[in-house]
Amino acid sequence: MALAAASPALAKDEVAAPATPAADATTDAPVDGADDAIIVTARTTRSVTQVTGTDIQKILPGVSPLKAIQTLPGVTFLTADPWGNNEQNISLFIHGFNAQQLGYTLDGVPLGDQTYGNYNGLSPQRAIISEDVGRVTLASGAGDLGTASTSNLGGTIDTFSSDPKSEMGATIAQTLGSYDTQRTYVRLDSGTFGNGNSFYISGLRHKAKAWDFNGKQGGYQADAKFVHDDSTGKLTLYAAYSDKIEPNEDATVINLANRATAPYARPFLYPNFQAALPYFSPVTFDDKNPNYRNYYSDAQRTDWLGYAKYDWHISDKVTFSNQVYYHHDDGVGVVAGPIKVAGLPQLFSYYFPGTGLPTTTENLTRLSNLFGGSGLATRTTEYRIDRGGLLSSVQVELGNHQIEIGGWYERQSSSAKRRWYALDVSNPSTPYQRPNDTLTPLITQYWSEVRVDELQTHIQDSWKPIPTLTVQAGFKSTFQRARQLMKVQPIPGSFTGSTALPNGEISTNTWFLPQLGVLWEAGDHIQLFANAQKNIRQFQTSAASGLSPFALGSQKAFDIFRDTAKPETSWTYEAGVRAQQSFGGGISFDGQISYYHVDFSNRLLSVSPTPVITSIVSGSPLINNVGGVKTDGVDIAGTLRVGSHFSLYNALSYNVSKYQDNYVSGTTTVPTAGKKVPGSPDWVYKFIASANYSIFDVQLVGDYLGKRYATYTNDLSVPSYFTLSGRLGAAIPLGDSAFVKELNISLNVTNITDKKAASTLSIGAASGTFNQFPLAPRQWFGTISAKF
Repeated sequence: MALAAASPALAKDEVAAPATPAADATTDAPVDGADDAIIVTARTTRSVTQVTGTDIQKILPGVSPLKAIQTLPGVTFLTADPWGNNEQNISLFIHGFNAQQLGYTLDGVPLGDQTYGNYNGLSPQRAIISEDVGRVTLASGAGDLGTASTSNLGGTIDTFSSDPKSEMGATIAQTLGSYDTQRTYVRLDSGTFGNGNSFYISGLRHKAKAWDFNGKQGGYQADAKFVHDDSTGKLTLYAAYSDKIEPNEDATVINLANRATAPYARPFLYPNFQAALPYFSPVTFDDKNPNYRNYYSDAQRTDWLGYAKYDWHISDKVTFSNQVYYHHDDGVGVVAGPIKVAGLPQLFSYYFPGTGLPTTTENLTRLSNLFGGSGLATRTTEYRIDRGGLLSSVQVELGNHQIEIGGWYERQSSSAKRRWYALDVSNPSTPYQRPNDTLTPLITQYWSEVRVDELQTHIQDSWKPIPTLTVQAGFKSTFQRARQLMKVQPIPGSFTGSTALPNGEISTNTWFLPQLGVLWEAGDHIQLFANAQKNIRQFQTSAASGLSPFALGSQKAFDIFRDTAKPETSWTYEAGVRAQQSFGGGISFDGQISYYHVDFSNRLLSVSPTPVITSIVSGSPLINNVGGVKTDGVDIAGTLRVGSHFSLYNALSYNVSKYQDNYVSGTTTVPTAGKKVPGSPDWVYKFIASANYSIFDVQLVGDYLGKRYATYTNDLSVPSYFTLSGRLGAAIPLGDSAFVKELNISLNVTNITDKKAASTLSIGAASGTFNQFPLAPRQWFGTISAKF
């Protein structure tokens, strides 16, 4: 793994083909001794880094594209499983921005904002099989103007699928490891045939136990890609199917009183139902303990994704690109837990008068019998997404100008249903069935239908007044119109103190979001770059998750938001220097230093209404603009190569993100001015040491995560920690004439020191308490891969 050589100067602000194929997503294997090159700095006016598909699999076969960028400077990625697949407890921070304030695409297709319980997309690990990823590119300060995203305040993460291989062949890989891991991957490549045609088809079966209870992770995936490439243009067809189940993790509640005694993990009791029954007895269950155990919880998602793209070379100076796509998602989040916690007796009393309240033994027994006699109830949030869109652009070369004009349109339809089901003491449900397939819900608490139209346009010019200087300028416009129709309303008071979830439409239009960048080739080995860009995050549009106006608890609260709230906005400024130098004797260095400053405005937060407003909105929470955040930071990354057999990559990042304002929640002023953004560390350090000799290679990855505050007021924090992971591999060539042409064997170890620490933090209160997820323990994985 290394910081690879930069590519030739770009005509437009994007990652272009590098000088060597080491970072090319379409290359079957790196060449010229660059097999350890996982990080690429492209010659752009922005800070852009990249991880290649080969090195993604070195981190861990099957790792998600988002976890793979954990090695890049300025990135903090955490989750409770080693692959980064579990979306419920993912934490991602880049330069102080969280996961929902970044943009995500696959081959240009928008993937939404990655909110858990997603309403406008899907995760990269569901959009493509990990082994079929060609590269992942991170623009950590400002994304490309043409990026199809409504959430990329803090940059973009673009995943690219690999192209079919030029020669016919097949790949089979089998991974076995800790907690009964079984991962089977198969890919068939047609090779080039006819007039520039090629395709591949691949399939995956992944199974593993959860590390802290007897639950199962995994599912099935399939990808297919067809490419026709000739002098007239390039046609690409892509299709993906994913059917996955991920067991969730309950966070541990931490407060000032229990910091020394809180459990490290809160494992579910599934599948030991008979032992769980006395624990969940509504009469004896201890509902005063915030770290009680649920029976099970999981996320079930089925996705279909496809696109068709044609790049038409009208002339050698004009290219017209069009891409259409469609995505369908059917999902459900399930929690089976005790009926006595989190105000559930009061909730159920709205739907079944005479049960639950007051919480006498008689009433609780009656309520338990209503829900199957187990002391448990099953809650679901059932999702559907249907969305389709078009991306179109024209690129024209006019002398020393390269002009691009483009646009993106998406029509989105989504629904969310909150339902409650009985958990029958005689026939208990499991995490691996969808309750709506076999049971009739006792309660449909709400049913929301949302329709959204997204339109985005951009124009940019990349001008080279002299050969060594590139100036890029442009702007984009973004428009969103969203409407919610509630098909089933919650009974007043039964859902977050609401009177009713809102019906209505909200539109936001921003015409001018400029970008200006400069790239100067100061010498054969030095580049200087600077960039400034303004961006916004459109309002989220879900009744079930996120800071969405459609989740507000009354029509009045929605109307106030629509009339007064502004979208979150950021100005990002960055400047840096890249250097490449060979010292002779096989010793070389590649590196980059960048400084960035961000002015983040109109931060949105859910707060309690003031007494004057309470009488208008019936006490339901509001979503208000509560001020700004200022961020300053530095990323330093570089790779030292010694010959063709050893490289050492280091990345050090410093980031300070501070709130600029206090805010008011109810009658309380929360003193956040000058406080640091919780969850985002000041210091992050990574290193990757790689060595190879003959058929063997070895890799050691270190990751230091600095202290993180866990509350808005910075009164609680979690300490810094350091983790290690490693790989030992061997590539055994067997010859082109053999049936098996190459055999690869590897052993990966995650969290080598078996470190116990806080992974993702859930910032749930202004002060005094927070939730934390555990770091996954040490795990071992062996992989055998054969190429035919």
